[in-house]
Amino acid sequence: MEYLKQPWPWYIAGPLMGLIVPALLLAGNKAFGISSSLKHICAICIPANISFFKHDWKKETWNLFFVAGIVAGGFIAVQFLSGQHPVNINPHTTALLKQQGVKDFSGLLPADIFSFQQLFTLRGFIFIVVGGFLVGFGTRYAGGCTSGHSIMGIASLQWPSLLATCCFMIGGFVMTWFILPYLIRL
Repeated sequence: MEYLKQPWPWYIAGPLMGLIVPALLLAGNKAFGISSSLKHICAICIPANISFFKHDWKKETWNLFFVAGIVAGGFIAVQFLSGQHPVNINPHTTALLKQQGVKDFSGLLPADIFSFQQLFTLRGFIFIVVGGFLVGFGTRYAGGCTSGHSIMGIASLQWPSLLATCCFMIGGFVMTWFILPYLIRL
């Protein structure tokens, strides 16, 4: 049980995630991805006459169970397997963030930026609302999320997924090194 309470090394976690691809393909030619589940949930909950949500979501109920399993697994991991120790962040990253005014590293995300109270500040609004919108827009524009493209798409040798993953990485580097330092100071 103690082994489950600590981070797994890349050479174990990576292949386990990679084995999801052939397992889903063998289980009925299913595509791995999380963002499509939101489309299915909207198709179920929104009875509007929107063509984007008009599809047979019942064929994709397995995806909703998959997402529910991710949520349940996350809950179990945080409540029962977290080991009650702080998240291990690189000391150099912590020092850089402290220079920018981020001081609370007690949770999974810095509470100085990502909390309900911060939602009503300019910085919190930009990080939470604008950032969430940009992630959602980018996911739709790219035709899938990072997990779908980077894990499933590249494994099935899809050129657009390789291109999308490269763009995700470049966008992440640009955001981290050039935009994030200015947003943290707001």
